[in-house]
Amino acid sequence: MAVPFRKVSKTRRDKRRTHFKLEVPGMVKCEQCGELKLSHRVCKNCGTYKGREIVSQA
Repeated sequence: MAVPFRKVSKTRRDKRRTHFKLEVPGMVKCEQCGELKLSHRVCKNCGTYKGREIVSQA
């Protein structure tokens, strides 16, 4: 099995890990009810997606 020739320094390791940052998910307003929802997902409030009712509200 291949083994690294030298130990990776903490600075080099941390530079690589700076790209692993948390981002706020893309939130958009629902066309039907105006509630904030994740893009490309069914609205949890009214159950619609792209103007069509996907989940019936009971």
